Amino acid sequence: MAVTAPHIAGVAFEPELAARRVTILGSTGSVGKNTVELIESAGSGYVVEALTANSNVTLLAQQARRLRPRFVAIADPTKYEALRSALDGSGIQVGSGPEAVTEAAQRPADWVMAAIVGAAGLGATLAAIRRGAVVALANKETLVCAGPLMMAEVTRHRATLLPVDSEHNAIFQVFDFDNRDAIDRIILTASGGPFRQLDRAGMAGVTPAQAIAHPTWEMGQKISVDSATMMNKGLEIIEAHHLFGMPPEKIEVLLHPQSVVHSLVAYVDGSVLAQLGAPDMRTPIAYTLAWPQRLAFAGRRLDLAALGTLTFEPPDEQRFPALRLAREALQSGGGAPTILNAANEIAVEGFIAGRIGFLDIAGAVEEVLAQVPVGTFATLEDVLETDAIARRFARKVIERI
Repeated sequence: MAVTAPHIAGVAFEPELAARRVTILGSTGSVGKNTVELIESAGSGYVVEALTANSNVTLLAQQARRLRPRFVAIADPTKYEALRSALDGSGIQVGSGPEAVTEAAQRPADWVMAAIVGAAGLGATLAAIRRGAVVALANKETLVCAGPLMMAEVTRHRATLLPVDSEHNAIFQVFDFDNRDAIDRIILTASGGPFRQLDRAGMAGVTPAQAIAHPTWEMGQKISVDSATMMNKGLEIIEAHHLFGMPPEKIEVLLHPQSVVHSLVAYVDGSVLAQLGAPDMRTPIAYTLAWPQRLAFAGRRLDLAALGTLTFEPPDEQRFPALRLAREALQSGGGAPTILNAANEIAVEGFIAGRIGFLDIAGAVEEVLAQVPVGTFATLEDVLETDAIARRFARKVIERI
């Protein structure tokens, strides 16, 4: 099941009729902060219903003071008093814990930015979908962990999914939903990360600081490490499969270090349509924020003449086995993608904390995939149980490394 044509996926927002009411799940992360910036620069066209964060009380309170939402939630319940104190006298309702984050997603916003990193965003994103909202999806892990379940709920509740990942947003803009049979394949581009030209021996000694220093994009730590291992692209293959209903063999990856061509759709007549832009996450965020209109903002503009050259090359799955692992998990189906994502999140945490090496990330993920039963699931509880089992096993694997 895949995203249907945009005009029937949900109720389109007409910005000239009224201010759009928005909620940002994960407002203090990289995507969330960019979304806040765009809303503030847009002026009166948007009204904020709710903001959430994991634990960054200081920034969340600052955002709330400026944007004046009706409700804010902090996922870490130990931070409730600090947040309540910071917003004392503001009239803003304050909640804490995972239930409060889900409550934020359930509140009456037309548009919800789902930007909570990792599987932690699954419940709240699903809550927004079940409300029939327009959901800007910046959390690829939700589709990786529970793609069939999530897409079934999108259809059942007539929600609209608008991909925020630059690659999937690019495909969304040039994908002919009304003529699927005319599409030959989709091509996800990848920068290749900071170690694109480094051999395995060289990668064995890289540090977290080196892995987080992405050459073209400004992203959070976890996503930057995923880009360096190319697990990010593996997760995007799974996400694209669910979003666009394309079989795995028709989803390709192409390295493009300039990060200007964000992805492509190839058609059966030989035409290839691409979306281009400067490597700035505000562009896909702005596209979803104003969809089906366009939002003007003072961001960097693409100058092809100044750039001069665009290069492309195939990925090397020997040096970057995460791509192979993701494809194998997608082919296996069931809980395999959930296990893949859970193991990777724990392995990346271990690498950032200095407990394992860079090459150990993919090695740990492969071991967990080989040992944890794939199974099947039909409910969110099934997904969460598989996720928890995989995380426990991954922690044991990392302890042995």
